[in-house]
Amino acid sequence: MTEQSEAGRDTRVSPVRVAVVQFEPHVGVENLKANATAVEERLTTAADHGAGLIVLPELATTGYVFETREEAYAHSEPVPGGRSVDMFTRIAAERDVYIVGNVVEQSNGRLFDTAVLVGPDGYIGRYRKTHLWNNEKLWFTPGDEGFSVFDTRIGRIGLLVCWDIWFPETARIVTQLGADIICIPTGWVWTPPPLYDASGVCMAAHLTITAAHANNVFIATADRIGQERGAGFMGNSLIAGTNGWPVDRIAGPDEDTIIYADIDLTAARTAPIWNQLNDLHRDRRTDLYDQMLGYRGAAPLPR
Repeated sequence: MTEQSEAGRDTRVSPVRVAVVQFEPHVGVENLKANATAVEERLTTAADHGAGLIVLPELATTGYVFETREEAYAHSEPVPGGRSVDMFTRIAAERDVYIVGNVVEQSNGRLFDTAVLVGPDGYIGRYRKTHLWNNEKLWFTPGDEGFSVFDTRIGRIGLLVCWDIWFPETARIVTQLGADIICIPTGWVWTPPPLYDASGVCMAAHLTITAAHANNVFIATADRIGQERGAGFMGNSLIAGTNGWPVDRIAGPDEDTIIYADIDLTAARTAPIWNQLNDLHRDRRTDLYDQMLGYRGAAPLPR
């Protein structure tokens, strides 16, 4: 995807290799150490392959299918300062990369399904999952800090988690806040059939592609695989370009793999300008609805 001028010069201003990790973690406190080791191995592999931004699946260090509130609390940690976040931070500093992970956050006696962004200089910020899926409602509290976009050395990074992508408002708001890329740790579970279309792509992947296209923003989704306590996971991790199409490929349903894409991150800022008369942001009818769809949690960054 390298953009070249007529003279053959690389014209990208924010080149970054994005990686999304797909593998099978396992729930249970007895598996915490093994999960952490598996995550660290894959982060190291992605960094060895030149990744500058790495996205992990939802609850990659803990597993996903808890059976009781007590078990969910046993897998929890503070953010920042918890075991997983400290590991992410250490690797980010050692390898000069940005990492998006996802943990069970405990704060003031409550649990949140929390995406975390760290970078070479340490902890950057978090996002608490807004829309809770099924049994998540029995132990997690819905996110109470709204949406955020974090301005980093490589570009502006927005965060969502899994089920959030079913709600078009989320990607639209995060894009309007100024995101160049939206990173989404996911644990897409089996949905009502058919699970996949004829090409082996699940509905969640199609929603990711649609959100990227409709907002002209990069989206990186990292899903898990396998089955856990009766729940099956979809795989299909991908990195969508600003036109919506996967930059590399969509991972298979059962692949233990890492997908990479070389992109110019801040190219998302001009992607909505399609031609002389069509500009996605300009063409929005903000005389009928406000620019942020009523969201008041943060001010949009200027483009």
